[in-house]
Amino acid sequence: MASTERPMANADVAVEKLGELTPDALAMLGELVVHSGWNQTAQDWGVFFSCGTIYVVRDEHGRIAASGAVLPMGESRPGALASLTGRGVAWISMILVRPDRRGRGLARRVFEQCIRDIHDHGRIAMLDATPQGENLYLQFGFEPLWRLTRWRREARPATGPDLPLGRPDLDTLAELDQEALGFARKRLLAELLARPDSRYVRHALGFAIVRAGRVAHQIGPLLATDEPTAVAVMREAAAALSGPVLIDVPDDRPLLRQALADAGFAPQRGFARMALATAEQRIPQGQTHFIHAVAGPEFA
Repeated sequence: MASTERPMANADVAVEKLGELTPDALAMLGELVVHSGWNQTAQDWGVFFSCGTIYVVRDEHGRIAASGAVLPMGESRPGALASLTGRGVAWISMILVRPDRRGRGLARRVFEQCIRDIHDHGRIAMLDATPQGENLYLQFGFEPLWRLTRWRREARPATGPDLPLGRPDLDTLAELDQEALGFARKRLLAELLARPDSRYVRHALGFAIVRAGRVAHQIGPLLATDEPTAVAVMREAAAALSGPVLIDVPDDRPLLRQALADAGFAPQRGFARMALATAEQRIPQGQTHFIHAVAGPEFA
């Protein structure tokens, strides 16, 4: 049956900043996640709202038809790098469009607003792009930095002990995280660890956060000073989980990729980490060899 709704012409599109995360708005944003097959939860939308900005496009009935989120990260590492990266970075994510409104330029319009927000605040725009999104972001001048792959393991019985609750030494974890990324995101780590369903793995030279998602647990960030430690952390985390598990791993991790395959994981989709900086800015350069799994494409 043909739809009787009036199509939204591109000229009609108005992007608005979400002023209140009401239960109705949260439900509509959750529908976008479900339709896109992503893993984000209401708690994730809460982080975008409390720590950043959510932009939306509404249809003629006032329902959210498209979304985008900007999540500012902390200042860059002290010293010369901080002066070159200015006010730090901002992460773009959750560029989602309702299926019945796709193909009408809504994603581009929301994305343009996200870029405008970041430029107005003097930050560097960064994101993890799907293959479909990468072509759009290249048109805006984004530069691919490195590539990663999402691995998934289907549900199976847990074979290891439960992981600890509570909050580990946040300062130590945040310091290693900042060294790896080149910019700080201590508040985000605190938000993830404070969730009642979050767990963590802590080794002398590495750590990982494990949190519950909409359809699967997510392992990440997973940071370690060497790849064998990262493999040990991943194995401990995965063994404690019985449901489906996701982990987003840089492609240049041969030991970890083999360990994932041995543990029953299979590659699902690729991403490209990308950044956009002005001529006066320098893209943060952390110790990326410490990054063995990202927090998720929505969180860096």
